[in-house]
Amino acid sequence: MLKQFKLGFLTVLTVAALSSCKSDGAETAATDTAAVPAADAAGITATPTSDPNAAVAQPGAETPPAPTGPTTTMSFPETEFNFGKVKAGEKVQHEYVFKNTGKEPLVISNAKGSCGCTVPEWPKEPIAPGGSGKIKVEFDSKGKSGPQTKQVTITANTDPVQSIIYIKGDVIGDPAAAAPAAGGTAPQKQ
Repeated sequence: MLKQFKLGFLTVLTVAALSSCKSDGAETAATDTAAVPAADAAGITATPTSDPNAAVAQPGAETPPAPTGPTTTMSFPETEFNFGKVKAGEKVQHEYVFKNTGKEPLVISNAKGSCGCTVPEWPKEPIAPGGSGKIKVEFDSKGKSGPQTKQVTITANTDPVQSIIYIKGDVIGDPAAAAPAAGGTAPQKQ
């Protein structure tokens, strides 16, 4: 009898705990979804997150959704950086300065390199009208050789939604990597 009472009591506690968690989660979800529209003009649904500036990739989505709301404009004094010649394996960094030239706060929702060797870092907080910011891009030349041109696509509440900046230069391959393996034979003349 005592065993059945304990089991019943634990069941009631578990149900009560789960019910309170569900109601807290529902309030949080309602709060998060109130700030994020169900779909943008392209029909891409946004997933609520704790970071209002974070872009969340949806399955099958080609590009991240742009922030919703009023649009603004941004300008870059330079959209292309040539790092010259570097040895294979070196990392190159460059900061691109930009300015919010519009009348609304600028929100960058994503910046993506054209490959895994090009990694951008961008400000997550809104940039006030007239304000400036920097996007740092790092290019890793490991495994690369010859002329390189990589792009970073920036998605923001601008018109157009995406802006592109470029980093390029020459990667000089490692001559030791191109040499035949030790113990190999050289081609014979006939």
